Amino acid sequence: MEAKTKAEVLRRLRSVAGHVEGIARMVEEDAYCIDIIRQIQAVQRALAKVNDLVLAQHLRACVTTAIRGEDPEERERVLEEIVEVFEAAQKI
Repeated sequence: MEAKTKAEVLRRLRSVAGHVEGIARMVEEDAYCIDIIRQIQAVQRALAKVNDLVLAQHLRACVTTAIRGEDPEERERVLEEIVEVFEAAQKI
């Protein structure tokens, strides 16, 4: 993974981890359910952004390398992975 992208992904994941800990405290303290739900939704959006960053990096690096490569089986494998990722995303 490119160093800049890796640093951004790690920064965002640390932020999400802190946010999740905050949500756990809210549950422990019997916070209002709607407030908890809103915080969960914020974490889901943050994780979606991390997912986008990792996917973009993968497309720019791994997929591009495989497509430009000489091995047709590797090209097919990488393309199938992308299809699987998009199919899984639709089920969420």
